[in-house]
Amino acid sequence: MRTALGGSNVTNRVRDFEGWTDRASPQDDADGGYDHTGTVREYYDLCGEFMVFGWGESLHFAPLSPSESLEESQIRHQRLMISRLELRQGMTVVDVGCGIGGPMRRVAREAGVRVVGINTSDVQCNKARRLNAAAGLADLTECLQCSFMEMSAIADRTFDRGYAIESTCHAGDKVGAFAEIYRVLKPGALFWGQEMCMTDRYNPGDKQHRAIKRELMQGIALKDIATFGEVDRALETAGFEVVESGDLAASELRRGAPWYQPMETRPGLPGSAFRRSPMGLKAVRWGIRMGEFFGAFPKGSAEVFTLLDRAAKAYVAGGRAGIFTPLYCFVARRPLSG
Repeated sequence: MRTALGGSNVTNRVRDFEGWTDRASPQDDADGGYDHTGTVREYYDLCGEFMVFGWGESLHFAPLSPSESLEESQIRHQRLMISRLELRQGMTVVDVGCGIGGPMRRVAREAGVRVVGINTSDVQCNKARRLNAAAGLADLTECLQCSFMEMSAIADRTFDRGYAIESTCHAGDKVGAFAEIYRVLKPGALFWGQEMCMTDRYNPGDKQHRAIKRELMQGIALKDIATFGEVDRALETAGFEVVESGDLAASELRRGAPWYQPMETRPGLPGSAFRRSPMGLKAVRWGIRMGEFFGAFPKGSAEVFTLLDRAAKAYVAGGRAGIFTPLYCFVARRPLSG
């Protein structure tokens, strides 16, 4: 936390972040007064260490199974992605919005490919590099600090494959994001994506539905939340052919393990899930405040935890209502003639 947040006034940063939706007006967008990429970077810089504490090194959702831990489900999901991308040893792959590199390390290790991660956060990039080196994967991985909206440091038609796990959902211009990814992929390359979406059950005329959507956008730094059809159309507008797409949350519900289950504040959760139980949350909050008092945590760290707790409640509300999913996954292809 101290490395990630430095000597900044964390309380003021949290309050400033919480006001991002007020600054993201159409007028500010038009005159260049608002930078959503900066908002997303601040979100991950502020919250990243707590995310890792509560979720692990792979900062993404996965279809769950009652017989698996969260980490085991994430690994199974990453292996599904590796299979769908038809990775072969010696390929070069772009990880669009790589976080601290959890999926990157699995892809490089298990598929024997070179992975270049894209991340606008120097905090996360630096941590990814350290973890990659510690895993003995420095030669197969690289983290490039830039926005996936503008990857000018990368030449056209560079990568054999690409994937974006819960990253392009943050794009203010989804077509623009997909077009830039299209540019850096070779003709014929496959692209896997995982998007946060409003489901077909979302009713914009329902006051409660709209309130949940606003909370999700606010708490996760999402400029908007697309529907399934909007994601597919954005891919096609950018030039991709959509090979397959679907909400993988539907299959997990049949297994009785909804994607939001790890964030439900239920008593009696076993093992490492204790910290997500009501008692665990109280213990963590108390520990953070004590750490602030004794100087172990930067002042304002508890406000970061509260920010994440509020976002978790919005995730659960969207999941329970069936109007939101973080598991809309697709495979798209850049045409050979493109």
